[in-house]
Formats: sequence, structure tokens, C-alpha cells
Amino acid sequence: MPTSPHSSPSPPDFGRVKVLFVVEGNTDIRFVTGLASVCDLTLLVPQRHYEGSGLDVRVAESGATLRVVRIPGGRAAYQARSFAWLLRYASRFQVLLTQELLRGTLNASLAGRLHRVPVLAHILIPPLEYFACRRARGQNPLTAALGRAVIRTLLALNGRLVTRCLAWGPYLQTVARRSCRHVEPGHYYGIDTHLFRPASESERAELRARHHLPHDAFLALAASRVSHEKDPESALRGAALARSLGLNLVLLNLGGGYREFLDLARQLGLPDCERWVIGRPAQHPMRELADFFRCADAIVQASLEEGLALSTLEGLAAGTPVIASQVGGMAVALPGLARLVPRRDPNAIARELLWIASHPTEARTQALQGRAWVEHSFRRDLAFEDWRRQFERAAKV
Repeated sequence: MPTSPHSSPSPPDFGRVKVLFVVEGNTDIRFVTGLASVCDLTLLVPQRHYEGSGLDVRVAESGATLRVVRIPGGRAAYQARSFAWLLRYASRFQVLLTQELLRGTLNASLAGRLHRVPVLAHILIPPLEYFACRRARGQNPLTAALGRAVIRTLLALNGRLVTRCLAWGPYLQTVARRSCRHVEPGHYYGIDTHLFRPASESERAELRARHHLPHDAFLALAASRVSHEKDPESALRGAALARSLGLNLVLLNLGGGYREFLDLARQLGLPDCERWVIGRPAQHPMRELADFFRCADAIVQASLEEGLALSTLEGLAAGTPVIASQVGGMAVALPGLARLVPRRDPNAIARELLWIASHPTEARTQALQGRAWVEHSFRRDLAFEDWRRQFERAAKV
């Protein structure tokens, strides 16, 4: 089985299930390393995304044992070349794992049917609902209609072809059942509750000093990227309103698009935003990232639609109060654990920021209840033990 010139060397066969993970765009190093720990893993990846996102470096640094097949070219080229590769080599694997029910899964599901290899589709987003957010942001009606038709077609085809859909959380399981005949819970990479853990006051002060964060301000963390399904405008406006009502607040955005977040704050004309809106590049998710969740006073997850935002679970695991939009999977999973606010409501975000600042003990007590839930339902070791069982079960079909 040939790999690209830059592929990792082939590992020995440890007798584990041979899994090909077909990556449509980006994926997370936490998922890759976890999968590599429970199966004999090969990645089929778009070279541009794999190298451009820095995942190649993180995989090399991790020491994980896996193969990597890099497919060059843009979206159309990757679609064609990956399909050709799958037609030729899919039979060498026991299970094919895919992302969502869109174009990448179509390649894998067709090749899987041809070679009688089971296909597990992992569902992390509600595709039609996410796409509708583009229209809500002003997408051309004709483009929106065409996009919906393409997505519905892919959902119908893939839902019939894949062996099973593994959907993350009850909301996405409901979404997946519209298309898939066989839907079960899927756990993505879970939460490392040893890394994301509550910090004492002295630890919080030390973490802020280490990362050059203000020690005397209320620190709110907006961890999400800027994209069509997120609502950074409401997070920024809500933070600005809380400041105008007397809260000495700093809003921090982490991620590859942090410059867009800073630009957005300026475009919104928020008073003195250069002083209190901070942006930092993406932090390594298995090292420094948890520090920011642990030393923050609140997590703000404002979205137009959401499967179940990982940042909310990471915040709760760290014992940090979470403010989240009452949409999608967050509306289903987080009542009583997070401070839920209506969609696109900066005033409600400001009220919750002020409440957390004035009721720190009650807010942290609620967050710690969320941590107990995360430990029970979303812990990393449990997630990958479930992946191992899923692969072994599928391989026996």
C-alpha cells in the first residue's frame, strides 16, 4: 500500500483492528492520538489541510504510531484522488471511519460497499442547521438553495450506505436519525479531566502570570473560531455592555482566527476594545490550552447553532462557569450546568457575566456539578474504550 513521500513509516501490526480514518478537512490531534492508542490506524488526509493546520507537526511530536497518506490538491482534486485511492486500497482495512455524512463519507461509503468493508460515520455537526447559518448571515438565496439540495442528497445517500452513524450527544443522534438507519452514541475524543481540572486561587494567579494575562480583571474566555455558525458579535457586545455597567472585564479569544476576532471588535466600534479584547494564537490542546480554561472567570460560548461545543465541556471540567447560547446540543445537554442565554442576545450575556462576577461561589458550585457530569459521560479514557469496542464490533460484521 503506497503512501505519499511524507507519510509516516508503516507501524507493525499489533493484532488490533485495521482502521482507515478518511479525513475530509481538519481533525484534532487529540482524536488522532486517541484512535492510534486503540486501533492500527491509517489517516487519509488532504495534504493542504494536514500541513497547513500544523497537524503534521503535532502528530510527529506526539510519538503516536500510525500511517499517514497525504493526498495533494484542492477540494475537487482531493475528492477525485482520494476516491481513486479508496477504490484501490479500501479492502486492506477492516473498518473505514469518516467525518460527518458529506462528500468525504460518500467516497468511503461507496468504496466500502464495493469491498464489503464496514463504514462508521462520526457525526459532530448538524449539517443543514450549520449551513442555514450562512443564509442567516446573508448568503445569496440561490446559492443557499443549491447548497441545501446538495447536502440533502449527500445525507440521503450516505445515510443508506454507511454501516452505522456514531453521533455525539442526544441532539446529534436525533439529527442523524433523519438520514441514518443505524444511529448510536459516539464520543469523539472526550475530555481529559486530569488536564482540564479546577485550579486553586493560587494556581489561577500563577497561570495568569505565566501566560501574561491581567491578574486584576474578570477574565472571560471566548475559545471558538470565527465562523458562520458562531456568534462572536454577541459575545463581544455582551462583554462591552458588562464593562459599561462597571465590570472590569477582559475578553480573550484563542485560535487560528484570533486576528479576525480582534478585527471584528474594531468593526463593531466597541469602546476602547484595544485595551480589553485580547487575541492569542491556538494553543496546543494537549498542553497549554487547559491553562486558559483553568484561570478564566467564565467561558462564553455564543453560537447560532451547535452540535455540542467542546469548549463548554472543557470549561465545566475545569470548574469554570460557562455561558452558552440555548441552541442545538447545548440547549439539550447543558440546562442546570451552564448559564444558558437566548440566541443572539448580548444583553443576556452581559447579565450572566455580571451575575458570575457577583456570585463567584454559586457560579463555581454550578460548574463543579458540570464537571461531575463530564467525568461520568465524556471522560477521555471512556471515549476511546468505546471506540475500541465499536471498531472490534464493526470488524466482526
